[in-house]
Amino acid sequence: MAKLSLFERRRRRVRTALRSRAGGKPRLSVHRTGQHIYAQIIDDTAGKTLAAASTLGAKKSGANIDAAKQVGSDIASAAKKAGVTTVVFDRGGFLFHGRVKALADAAREGGLEF
Repeated sequence: MAKLSLFERRRRRVRTALRSRAGGKPRLSVHRTGQHIYAQIIDDTAGKTLAAASTLGAKKSGANIDAAKQVGSDIASAAKKAGVTTVVFDRGGFLFHGRVKALADAAREGGLEF
């Protein structure tokens, strides 16, 4: 078996901790790249994505903090349409600061609870 990267080890550790705390709640998963940031709400029991938002189709592209805030508010409104109010936050292997934190704060302001 190949040695896992530090990012992959951190991602697995976060996901394992979430499984024990989730209690059937959907998961707000965040992924960021150098050019875009993505968020989706996933129901792991059914294996389906309930809502998604990203900077891909946005008029303002880029992956800065302002774009992350916009994606956070977009995912919160999409979650309301899907009937989701409470989620667990899955930051993946990303540290909780900068763009990831901005997205989380905007999603909380939009009405999601986590």
